[in-house]
Amino acid sequence: MADDKTQRDFRDRDRVSADEDYEVRHFAKQYRISPEQVRELIKEHGNDRKTLEREARKLRG
Repeated sequence: MADDKTQRDFRDRDRVSADEDYEVRHFAKQYRISPEQVRELIKEHGNDRKTLEREARKLRG
């Protein structure tokens, strides 16, 4: 079931959830990579946003 988007909290802003399609799509669009690539990055490096941002930049070269 999807998160209740009306109740906002900033505790998990430093994570990207592979289970939430909208988070994966947003991250993919932001770094111009595919959602599949985002999920692979999460599998390889975990869901820490800073680590994923660094690795996404490497993919784009």
